[in-house]
Amino acid sequence: MTICPIVRFPDQRLRQVAAPVTVFDAGLAALAQDILESMRAAPGIGMTGPHIGVGQRVVVLELPDAARPQIYVNPEILWMSDDMIRQEEGSVSMPGVTEDIERAAKVRVQYQDLDGVTHVEEAEGLRAACHQHEIDQLNGLFWLQRLSGLRRRRVMDRYEKLQRRQKELR
Repeated sequence: MTICPIVRFPDQRLRQVAAPVTVFDAGLAALAQDILESMRAAPGIGMTGPHIGVGQRVVVLELPDAARPQIYVNPEILWMSDDMIRQEEGSVSMPGVTEDIERAAKVRVQYQDLDGVTHVEEAEGLRAACHQHEIDQLNGLFWLQRLSGLRRRRVMDRYEKLQRRQKELR
């Protein structure tokens, strides 16, 4: 297990579509473990391969109400509810700033486990929002793109100010 450097915004790798996983072996299990350890160190509750510069469709979630971390390989949303919720979101690739994002309140996700076995999961609330957020990332859609232009600019201004402050402290 390795704590990997996190790709920081505005790195263009965060806008690339991740490739499907086709080989289910020890290397995939090691990648999932690296994502988990890197996510914990960040800290975060969800992270993808692209966050550590690996363009593969792997997501790790470790939510407060879960008994253990969960790994989703090649996840895709099969269905989203019409009901919406607002959740505070951010990214390990853009630490220190968050904003409320509106997303479907419930989703049905199909994914594979580390052995390549296909599963379907229904999720709601925070878990549903996390699935949508991380699958967006796998599809090259950074969370800021879900904001209006004005809200995106405000988040960018806060992030740039935070970055300048951190440089001054070094």
